[in-house]
Amino acid sequence: MSDPSGAGPIEQLAPVHAEDYRPDREGWAWWLVVFLRVAAGLAMIKGLYHWSAVCGFGARPGEGFDAQSLSWQTATVFFAVIDLVAAVGLWLAAPWGAVVWLTGSVTMIVVQVFFPLIYGFHWIVVVGLVAMIGAYLFFAVMAAREQPA
Repeated sequence: MSDPSGAGPIEQLAPVHAEDYRPDREGWAWWLVVFLRVAAGLAMIKGLYHWSAVCGFGARPGEGFDAQSLSWQTATVFFAVIDLVAAVGLWLAAPWGAVVWLTGSVTMIVVQVFFPLIYGFHWIVVVGLVAMIGAYLFFAVMAAREQPA
């Protein structure tokens, strides 16, 4: 039998349909996509920041990547990779992008709060990430309520 919607299995799995997110569209789903794109930009900046630390940009002699502790190196490489992967997934508004971003954000909060010897404790990072997670949950719930049953 043929699919009455006309969409094949590949089209049903596509994470974003451009026609669904027109700039003139109002509603919570549109605001969720806007939030995801802003979060993607921030994740991209954060990932590039960590890669600059790995590559030694701006480091004084003797303070480069190889001079840091193993825990600092491990955390920096982890965040350099996961933030850039999350940025791609968030920009596509793919469900896996939000999962990767939430994993990286919660991990950064844990590192900041429970392992301050790695990066030090920066309360602004913790508060900012908690606020972004809260905003994501708000937009996701509101967009889900807007969808027909």
